[in-house]
Amino acid sequence: MIRMVVFDIAGTTVDENNIVYKTLRNTINKEGFDFTLEQVLETGAGKEKQNAIRDIIAMSYPQVNEILAARIYSAFAAELASAYHQYELLPQEGADDVFASLRESNILVVLNTGYNAAMANAVLEKIGWQVGVHIDALITASDVSNNRPHPDMILLAMQKFNISNPAEVVKVGDSAIDIREGKNAGCGLSIGITTGAHNFEQLEAANPDYIINSLAELLPLL
Repeated sequence: MIRMVVFDIAGTTVDENNIVYKTLRNTINKEGFDFTLEQVLETGAGKEKQNAIRDIIAMSYPQVNEILAARIYSAFAAELASAYHQYELLPQEGADDVFASLRESNILVVLNTGYNAAMANAVLEKIGWQVGVHIDALITASDVSNNRPHPDMILLAMQKFNISNPAEVVKVGDSAIDIREGKNAGCGLSIGITTGAHNFEQLEAANPDYIINSLAELLPLL
């Protein structure tokens, strides 16, 4: 029996046209790098954003300068807040209906993310989603010591709702690291979705249980 579905935010449940990774690329490249969006997505998608910055920089400089990484993260956070203020954010097609259907079936809806709490709450506020109304919980990178692919965010969500068996939990995300997070947590299903950062082949490489092309395809799997 499935008791909880844990969804990623950007690219999975929110359509933001890769604003976060375009902003991340631009912020990093202002420091003299020349990374493509594809490189940023391949290496950084789904990760806590300061770790993503370290890993992206490491493609050019194996010995990461922590002062540089911190400076880029600070600039990125400010630029992303501005970008989210300027550009339209929309729920992924079918997201509201899927959330409602799950909750009507007494299946908990949890969002988790590589964003910190401030970033994540800004996204939810712009979308209009509220904890207790549209979703049951939000777990962010700020809430745990170890971020994806570690299972800490999923385990924290389980603890919050007194779920002891991870087989009763499903993870859905648009990046390979989402899938690895679900598998590391022991989720009953770890499902990739092609609406965001990674394409079918990149998701398939993480060995998901299923790959879907829209959120509407999720419900029949449950």
